[in-house]
Amino acid sequence: MKKTTVLHLCLPLLAMALLLLFAPSFAQMPQKPSAAKILQDLKQLNVLGSALYVAAHPDDENTRLIAYLSNEKLYNTGYLAVTRGDGGQNLVGPEIREGLGIIRTQELLQARRTDGGQQFFTRANDFGYSKDANETFTIWDREQVLADMVWTIRKFRPDVMITRFPPDERAGHGHHTASAILAAEAFKAAADPKRFPEQLKHVETWQPKRLLWNTGVWSFKSQEEFEKFGKELLKVDVGGYNPLLGKSYGEIAAESRSMHKSQGFGASGARGTSIEYLQHTAGDKAQQELFEGINTSWSRVKGGDKVQKLIQKAINEYTPANPSAVVPTLIAAKKELEKLPDGYWKRVKLEELQDVLQASLGLYLEVTANDYAAAPGQSVELQVEAINRSAVPVTLQEIQYSFAKKDTTLNYTLKNNDPLEFSATKVLPQSMAYSQPYWLRQEGSLGMFHVQDQQEVGLPENAPAAQATFNLQIAGEPVQLRVPVVYKRTDPVEGEVYRPFVVTPPVFVNLKEQVLMFASQEPKQVQVLVKAGKANVSGELKLQLPKGWRAEPASVPFQLVQKGAEMNASFSIYPPKEQQEAQLKAVAVVDGKTYGQGLNEINYSHIPAQVTFPEATAKIVKLDLQTRGKKVAYLMGAGDEIPVSLQQIGYDVTLLQDADMRLNYLKQFDAVILGVRAYNTVERLRFYQPTLLQYVEQGGNLIVQYNTNHSLVLPNVAPYPLQLSRDRVAVEGAEVRFLAPNHPVLNTPNKITQKDFEGWVQERGLYFPNKWSDEFTAILSSNDPGEPARDGGLLVAKYGKGYYIYTGYSWFRELPAGVPGAYRLFANLISLGKSTGSADSKTKNAAN
Repeated sequence: MKKTTVLHLCLPLLAMALLLLFAPSFAQMPQKPSAAKILQDLKQLNVLGSALYVAAHPDDENTRLIAYLSNEKLYNTGYLAVTRGDGGQNLVGPEIREGLGIIRTQELLQARRTDGGQQFFTRANDFGYSKDANETFTIWDREQVLADMVWTIRKFRPDVMITRFPPDERAGHGHHTASAILAAEAFKAAADPKRFPEQLKHVETWQPKRLLWNTGVWSFKSQEEFEKFGKELLKVDVGGYNPLLGKSYGEIAAESRSMHKSQGFGASGARGTSIEYLQHTAGDKAQQELFEGINTSWSRVKGGDKVQKLIQKAINEYTPANPSAVVPTLIAAKKELEKLPDGYWKRVKLEELQDVLQASLGLYLEVTANDYAAAPGQSVELQVEAINRSAVPVTLQEIQYSFAKKDTTLNYTLKNNDPLEFSATKVLPQSMAYSQPYWLRQEGSLGMFHVQDQQEVGLPENAPAAQATFNLQIAGEPVQLRVPVVYKRTDPVEGEVYRPFVVTPPVFVNLKEQVLMFASQEPKQVQVLVKAGKANVSGELKLQLPKGWRAEPASVPFQLVQKGAEMNASFSIYPPKEQQEAQLKAVAVVDGKTYGQGLNEINYSHIPAQVTFPEATAKIVKLDLQTRGKKVAYLMGAGDEIPVSLQQIGYDVTLLQDADMRLNYLKQFDAVILGVRAYNTVERLRFYQPTLLQYVEQGGNLIVQYNTNHSLVLPNVAPYPLQLSRDRVAVEGAEVRFLAPNHPVLNTPNKITQKDFEGWVQERGLYFPNKWSDEFTAILSSNDPGEPARDGGLLVAKYGKGYYIYTGYSWFRELPAGVPGAYRLFANLISLGKSTGSADSKTKNAAN
């Protein structure tokens, strides 16, 4: 039986640790690199070069080039994504906006863990598709985004910068173009002490050697033009094979690319020659090599030659069967490195060297909490494990906790393969901050997140909520290794599952609905869930309402004994007589303090679990709305929240399953609605399609929402010829013109006016058809400034006794956002062909 030493300690607390220069993989299990990977990392210690790739969104990066630069050339390689991708679409679930931004952030981090890069961001918010940089700069704070780029350059100090896009319309998206424009400005501004001088308290100015554009055939009008001008481009073959990793860079790139699952970007690995083309933009022009004229050896650091020789000695002596044999040489290199004057490369390489030391020793260090979450003031039980799997003498002198007032002194010798395990019980300080993603702590604007702390700007995620620093003696030399506190459980299928440890409010308040639509003076029931973030929480639930609105009862008492316990409370909300949009907020009052944050968990198997604490608010809208028809069926596509929105205005919504796709079953519904991108994501629609068209032919009403024009599961989505395109109207306030003002869709049962297109969010619509047969009637027309009219956003065709409707307008954004006019028009789509008698349905009757 394995011998295990067990200690039981009770440890006090202190404040949180400072943020690290580069945020590591906080949420992951302790790394267990192979002997081959250790050799790869050893070699990287002798490479002092860095590259920064710049683009606009998650999934814009060139993972082939990043994998090559990181693993073949061994440069420190970063990807600066201007945004977190909040405005995109989501193929894995219903999250949009900030929730999607969190998913895509974590997907980027998983991609970087795969291809070896590092990840950075600016404070820019992805507000949705933008057709040109001018529009983008009216929404982003251009100077602030530029400042963030400069901050990343000064902090990361790249020798070479590369943009994914050109600074003109060829980029195809306003954010893309803006990212290239700002990169060129930041390239110069980072070296200018007069630009953003407030940053110089933390970093120094920096001038990269050169800026290039990662171009290709796609940026030229033809293959012939590319071949003609391609002679001037720098060429890099990124298709090599790395025997230490056992993969080509094309294979690594595909694995990295496939992490962008919410965007549906799974990729197949490639082997063999793969050329990347780079066009000179600014700085010194390279003639043959990307890092031409750049010193990437230790000679760029004064006194670094001794470090280089010792690391090279370790590389030469390294044997995969006994990695720890090079530890004495690495310790000697560490001593020489620490003698060097303070500087960027000293700090970076010291961190890297200590990681290699730990890996060479097989030194496993882990601190896990007994729960994934705790509130300030709550006790937390930690389990600590430390094991040295080498013959090199290692002593664990003490452990410092980022929130403990007193260190844990041990002076314990970690013998070869003899684990040390002990528990520690602590109480989190009352002053400990909640683990809300730092860019969501304060309300931002449409185009920018609000971040006050300069040191947090650009980080991909929060620093760990809790951290332990192991102070060790390795072969007589002091070494500090930091370990995040995490939560670990054993899943019967997946095995060990890790997630970040987070600090939460003591009580959560969640509203079931984010939007409440009132079409009459009748009250609506509001369900409020109160959940305990710690044991023994009691107080009162209340609703905060604007003038003219009223809640009954005024408050509801609660008492929750166990952590995680829940209670539901119901309030009746009475609207005012006049039409208006407002906001309600649910709060819990505990010991005289008001808490108004909910608990939102994002759980997908391909990323670490994430939590946010959104304000418990809901939009409340009093409007005049009528409906015809009562029962609707909804077939989910890529995922959206429209079914809940339709229930808000009184519809009986059935989510269709495979067994439901029978004509006799569908005929009971007043309308069948296909979710966003259904024809891209629901493979079985190729078999459902004949039944759906029969449903329409026999008097049904089929509403098809937007699909992309690629990866359709069948070639014809409509009963008549219809060609999808990439046409879209990105400006949410763009003029909307009525092409068929007398059509029932614009008149029955709600009279649609221009006022109904006010207050739309993010965009008008996307992927409009651009060609259709005469059987279709185009209802609306709109376009972005300077573009031709886009008439295909709402098309209606009579088919048999029923109606087929194709619409690219962004209902999946407008309805969950509580846009009154969007509800009125969508109700008209459902009501099409329904007589007044078929649906005794003013909404006040249907909803109540």
